[in-house]
Amino acid sequence: MSSGGAVVWLTGLPASGKSTLAARIVVALGAGAVLLDSDALRPLLAPDADYRPAGRDEFYRRLAELAAIIARQGCVAVVAATAPTRAQRETARALAPRFLEVYLDVPLAECVARDPKDLYAGARAGEISDLPGAGAPYEPPAHADVVARGGDDDAAVDQVMAALARAG
Repeated sequence: MSSGGAVVWLTGLPASGKSTLAARIVVALGAGAVLLDSDALRPLLAPDADYRPAGRDEFYRRLAELAAIIARQGCVAVVAATAPTRAQRETARALAPRFLEVYLDVPLAECVARDPKDLYAGARAGEISDLPGAGAPYEPPAHADVVARGGDDDAAVDQVMAALARAG
């Protein structure tokens, strides 16, 4: 692992494999790497933020602040978070001492097929109206540092490790 802190932000549609890949990256990095999974942290960081655009912006800003604090301590914060707009991810980039954006480029149909939380079924049933990719927009990165094909993408783990080594 590089000696300097960094934020590695994994973005992609819900059920694209962000949490799975983030956990694999943390294992590969070893000591000094911290996993920040947005699903686990939302109730702690932004219990007051809803899923409308302003609520999402606030939650992702708070998550980006936490990741930057961790990175400034010399650790690598590995963030698994949809952050559906480029502006949300650019906010995170601006706060971090070093920032790598990892885009999980997984087709919507594949995300729907493997959706462990039934989010897409909820969107189809009208129970969820603000799901990125199904009712709310998702803006893919224009220039991701790493493009992954899902949570089990060995090449993506290697690319993240190499990018951190080059940047540090």
